[in-house]
Amino acid sequence: MAKNNNNCVVLRVSEKTREKMSKFYEDKKRDKVIPYVVFQAQDGDTVITLYESGKVMFQGVSADIDANMWADIDGTSRVNTEMVKKEDKKYFECSSIGSDEVGTGDYFGPIVVTSCYVSKDDIPFLLELGIKDSKKLDDEKILKIAPELIKKIKYKSLIMNNSEYNEKYSDSYNINKIKAIMHNKVLWRMVHEEDLQYDYIIVDEFAREARYYEYLSGNPEIQRGITFMTKAEDKNLAVACASVISRYIFIKEFDKLSDSLHIPLVKGAGSEVDSIGKEVVDKYGKEKLKEIAKYNFKNTERILGIMIY
Repeated sequence: MAKNNNNCVVLRVSEKTREKMSKFYEDKKRDKVIPYVVFQAQDGDTVITLYESGKVMFQGVSADIDANMWADIDGTSRVNTEMVKKEDKKYFECSSIGSDEVGTGDYFGPIVVTSCYVSKDDIPFLLELGIKDSKKLDDEKILKIAPELIKKIKYKSLIMNNSEYNEKYSDSYNINKIKAIMHNKVLWRMVHEEDLQYDYIIVDEFAREARYYEYLSGNPEIQRGITFMTKAEDKNLAVACASVISRYIFIKEFDKLSDSLHIPLVKGAGSEVDSIGKEVVDKYGKEKLKEIAKYNFKNTERILGIMIY
């Protein structure tokens, strides 16, 4: 039996069961057309959404009861549930603006920060598309789904290349300050350039709220009213979308940089990166690292064999 205390259950059923469901909910179907959805119906306090892929999502107070009924009919021995913790449900089933960044842990490649707007009506489309934290998706999947996402979702992105990063970075201008400034800019643009109805503005917490706003001191355009939370990309779809789009842009920029150097760069900051860095220095000189790499990373010391700070 399916057990779920948060009233959101997803299971995959056979084509035969999908046909039975379509007939069973015939007089309860909604007229609204939703991408990738065969039908959406409301039975009592439960909303049932059948996707083209064969997944069925049950939402509502009695979602687990309805899901169990169809699991029994389908003969499913194990129900596949995609659960949202009860205390996080309000951040999942809402209209929201969220932001996330990519590239801060990569020696090569830019930092990309994106804000996204997701309305409640977008949720079925995003679940069917398989949207989740980009760190849980490989690059092949990102390159496949991000173009579909970009067509559907409002977003604002900001790219900081490593030449600019190296100019700004210092003891008083650390990575968290850079991230705070970039997050603030894309959130401000989303809120003030678009006419949106939203319940929350959510940022994946990389600094305490008070510290975050300290980083923005002196900025005349500060976006406030933000909800900060850890692992926000797992709890809110706007943040998850921002994560995916940021990663997509990062991959594209990373590939362009590799092509311009005629050297296949490596993501991350491991030993493989050191080998590539030495190749770059041999071909273009050590000053090239200040243009294409985050110079304060320990990789620079290993590549050049010197202390940089």
